[in-house]
Amino acid sequence: MISTQKPARLVLALIAAGVIGGAGVQAFNHSDAHAAPAPAAVTPPTAVAPGTVTPPNFTEITRQWGPAVVNITVDGVRKASDAQQGDDEDEAQNPFDFFRGMPGFPGGRQMAPREQAVHGTGSGFIIDPSGIILTNAHVVKDATDVTVKLTERREYRAKVLGADPKTDIAVLKIDAKDLPTVKLGSTRDLQVGEWVLAIGSPFGFENSVTAGVVSAKGRTLPDGSGVNFIQTDVAVNPGNSGGPLFNSRGEVVGINSQIYSRSGGYQGVSFAIPIELAQRIEQQIVAGGKVDHPRLGVMVQDVNQALADSFNLKSPEGALVARVEPGSPADQAGLKSGDVIRSVNGQPIVSSGDLTAQVMMMRSGDKVSLDVLRQGHPTAITAQLSGDQGKDKAQADAGPARQGKLGLALRPLDPQERSAAGLDGGLVVEQASGPAQRAGVQPGDVVLSVNGVPAKSVDDARKAVEKADKSVALLIQRGEDRIFVPVRIG
Repeated sequence: MISTQKPARLVLALIAAGVIGGAGVQAFNHSDAHAAPAPAAVTPPTAVAPGTVTPPNFTEITRQWGPAVVNITVDGVRKASDAQQGDDEDEAQNPFDFFRGMPGFPGGRQMAPREQAVHGTGSGFIIDPSGIILTNAHVVKDATDVTVKLTERREYRAKVLGADPKTDIAVLKIDAKDLPTVKLGSTRDLQVGEWVLAIGSPFGFENSVTAGVVSAKGRTLPDGSGVNFIQTDVAVNPGNSGGPLFNSRGEVVGINSQIYSRSGGYQGVSFAIPIELAQRIEQQIVAGGKVDHPRLGVMVQDVNQALADSFNLKSPEGALVARVEPGSPADQAGLKSGDVIRSVNGQPIVSSGDLTAQVMMMRSGDKVSLDVLRQGHPTAITAQLSGDQGKDKAQADAGPARQGKLGLALRPLDPQERSAAGLDGGLVVEQASGPAQRAGVQPGDVVLSVNGVPAKSVDDARKAVEKADKSVALLIQRGEDRIFVPVRIG
């Protein structure tokens, strides 16, 4: 599991416009007043010294590929129940849906369970002249009727061939032929700072064009998807969802999907799904109507400097294995908690999101070669990926330990506690102060290992700490969560 601290008052918003019903229209219009609308077109400045940089010909890209971008309108029914209603605190803690709390939206105030009519708009683009269209899964969620409007204003009823909520990709089909299509590119050569262009229907304003640059690549977000997003500063707003992101050569490199925002509208940061991932999902949906997500069966987290010091790594890079799911491909291959995965099939793993992204591009049954550091020693491991089964997660001394260098008072789990927690061993944190408290360790946490050494006894933990230099990595079990916590030695 990757622990992610959510920015204060910052909202990660799915950018489908609408999903409105009844009084929700007024609430939505009120929200628009606080959001920056997407301009109809952006003319970027020409760079000056050193040298002269000519920006892309946005008019040519729009003229040539704009006809393949479509407007999507959805109608449907959503059951509103008390279970969907939350207090303001719950709404503030949900970083993914900026429509929560508005009447007619999920989480809005309802007097009683009832069916709620929904209506929304989004964007998409044609990838096959026979009428195959890519968009976001959240655009067509709960839809009973989907209408696609072309740039030249013809409208078609669309069939949803399939949708994958995990990656937020959906595939539509309209009964037409000889349609204009986009040209698909690759993110491999996409550079940070490169010009990119979005075409879509922000707030329902069809065929709006906005431009900007790539801000970063390989962004993982706290949405649990594992997608390595393209971050841009292209203005996208509700209704841009599912629309294409073009590179400077007019090739589609991503699907606009999410924004970070305090207001619910664009505030300078937007995210697109890489086109390679979207193509893989589309091919599976068209072939069989469903998506197979390969599974390794590990929970991983990023390696920061403190963890790198704890594990004697030269640099804070790699995916640190916090938990191996019993019976999973990782378990069968011999991966262990505390291993640091540095590469997959020769591709470097800098952050934990890189591992997830690499695995998502493979198929069930594929074999992967993992370069692993285990207690500082290189180890080669081969695992065979399995199918996604719908799983998202995959004897001691008596007496407490003195607080010592870490500021921890520990005691062994008693047999009843071990049985209740489903653990073979571990040490319960009775008190936390000093370095451990500053690192976030809390009373009631269970320490499972210290620098990769199982915490079978208080003496084992004390010896592991004595061998450490700058910091130690504690594998902590807190409820159902398991994570490494780096603690600087005091």
